[in-house]
Amino acid sequence: MIRFINVSLMRGVKPLLESVDVTLNPGDKIGLIGANGAGKSSLFAMLRNELHPDQGEIDFPAKWRMAYVAQETPPLERAALDYAIDGDVTLRKLEAELARLEAEPESHDNGIAIGEIYSALADADAYTVQSRGEQLLLGLGFTLDQMQQPVASFSGGWRMRLNLAQALMCPSDLLLLDEPTNHLDLDAIIWLEDWLKRYTGTLIIISHDRDFLDEVVNVVVHIDERKLKRYSGNYSAFERQRAAQMALAAGALEKQQRKRAHLESFIERFKAKASKARQAQSRMKALAKMEELAPLRAAAEFSFEFREPLNAPNPLLVMEEVNAGYRIEDDKTGDVSTKSIVHNINFSLQIGQRIGLLGVNGAGKSTLIKTIAGELSPLTGEATIGKGLTIGYFAQHQVEMLRHDESPLWHLAKIAPTTREQELRNFLGGFNFPGTMVTSPIAPFSGGEKARLALAMIVWQRPNLLLLDEPTNHLDLETREALTEALAQFEGTLVVVSHDRHLLRATTDQFIIVADGKLQPFDGDLDDYKDWLFQTKLGKGTDVLPAAGKANKTDYPVASPVAPPPAPAVDRKDQKRQAAEDRQRLAALRKPLEQKIKRLDDQIAKRSTQKTEVDTLLADAAIYEPANKAKLKQALADQSFFTKDLAQLEGEWLELQEQLEALV
Repeated sequence: MIRFINVSLMRGVKPLLESVDVTLNPGDKIGLIGANGAGKSSLFAMLRNELHPDQGEIDFPAKWRMAYVAQETPPLERAALDYAIDGDVTLRKLEAELARLEAEPESHDNGIAIGEIYSALADADAYTVQSRGEQLLLGLGFTLDQMQQPVASFSGGWRMRLNLAQALMCPSDLLLLDEPTNHLDLDAIIWLEDWLKRYTGTLIIISHDRDFLDEVVNVVVHIDERKLKRYSGNYSAFERQRAAQMALAAGALEKQQRKRAHLESFIERFKAKASKARQAQSRMKALAKMEELAPLRAAAEFSFEFREPLNAPNPLLVMEEVNAGYRIEDDKTGDVSTKSIVHNINFSLQIGQRIGLLGVNGAGKSTLIKTIAGELSPLTGEATIGKGLTIGYFAQHQVEMLRHDESPLWHLAKIAPTTREQELRNFLGGFNFPGTMVTSPIAPFSGGEKARLALAMIVWQRPNLLLLDEPTNHLDLETREALTEALAQFEGTLVVVSHDRHLLRATTDQFIIVADGKLQPFDGDLDDYKDWLFQTKLGKGTDVLPAAGKANKTDYPVASPVAPPPAPAVDRKDQKRQAAEDRQRLAALRKPLEQKIKRLDDQIAKRSTQKTEVDTLLADAAIYEPANKAKLKQALADQSFFTKDLAQLEGEWLELQEQLEALV
């Protein structure tokens, strides 16, 4: 177990923890929550022994292996798959030792040592690590081709996925994850949830995604008023318990205040009377001994609302045969080429629609939103904008577009130059920019504070169409809740991309999937989408826990590759096109399975040959002579390993064959 014993921690002059005592049990899945700056990341640093408490101690078993996500990724030329497998440090050490021993001259001791290494590699599941690594990276959104690309070729967000993959590959007893969903799309988050639910070690997660916490954790540790408070259950259970505690604390405080007022009144009335002096003295002592109850305070609640939108046209916009994508100019020749991301868009947006866009990162959700917003012109086709359309657009990297050397007041004045300064100050105060903060450069502001400013600028413009691309990326739980409530009450039209399912559930009423270069309506809710993902994309490829963290395998049914329901066909031409699309989709689902089966066929053939050779060796009577004792030991170890590995490979081959047959 993990025990915090009288732990206090200061960062500079700021106290983060004071005399903390809490116990976490082995196998707990813990959500660590608290306001930004409360000390969550510092607590992780203490567990990693990078920070030391100013007082007290943190105790957990020295033999526990710890895994966590590295924050830096060097621009390596190493293939992404190899980089992910590097997370299993013990395995890599064994491989390095084996290479060293095999490079040395043959000897009796050398042969014994090599046999022991092979045995240790078998225990570490070394001969399934390639397959496990591939399945893990597929779950995190990488294609088989991308796995062979160098780490240096990936953007920062995808490198963070590779660091997460390393942490998951590492056999561990304690896994620390700090905002693991920040760089993931919804598909990858759903896969990660399933993986973490089956992880058997102790897990501690920092996250601002309430649905993710609800799905994964069974304990919540709340950092509040420099204390750690442990709650049983998921995040929703924590909220209920916290609310009940606050109600009880408010009742106890009110009762104490009434009693205090009664004592003070008696003392004041009778302390001068001799006949009541003794009683007055007694009450004065009782008053002095009365412990001061502090009110149990909730985090300072932040809320805002969108102003009534301007009158909107209907439809707001119409797209006909639009290809959305990018124009690319060659720096040397000046030639312009185009790259189409989403094709043949026929789409109209009506007043009052509230649409959530689903799809993996890179599928084209941001490209579609930029095209609707007018940030990108259609490559082909026609987009007609309704007269009077006012768009409020929050881009995925909106925070980075702010001027960090300027203040919140400057930013708002830039879009409202004729408005009185006091009115702008009052408006920004409603977004938690009080006093001197409103005139201070935003460079030192937190990501959440900058995101609040970006939202304030959108709200000021009274849009009748909101286009939001991952608006919660920098927001804490309280601000996410405020945004969710404001969007739920927004009276205009909404199109949102978000991996925050709580926000999507509360603010949208229909979904569109961007996939395979086109738009497809999805007739269902987010639970239906999760089921569809497991049936068609994630399938049985979820059992990629490292050797020391394996739990009972969960088998998911592999259904026929039925895509989200498309719009109904209207004629034979549409039916033929739909049939062709279905064939393409089926081929896309079959290809990775067929590639895996081919690799397994090669591995099985190689291992069968090796086993036949060692069986032949053991059938020779000479091997059992005393002089060949070391050789016999090695041969027996090899036979045991080859038999075990063949069974594993054949089991995987059969499972993949079943999945492939289910797609017919």
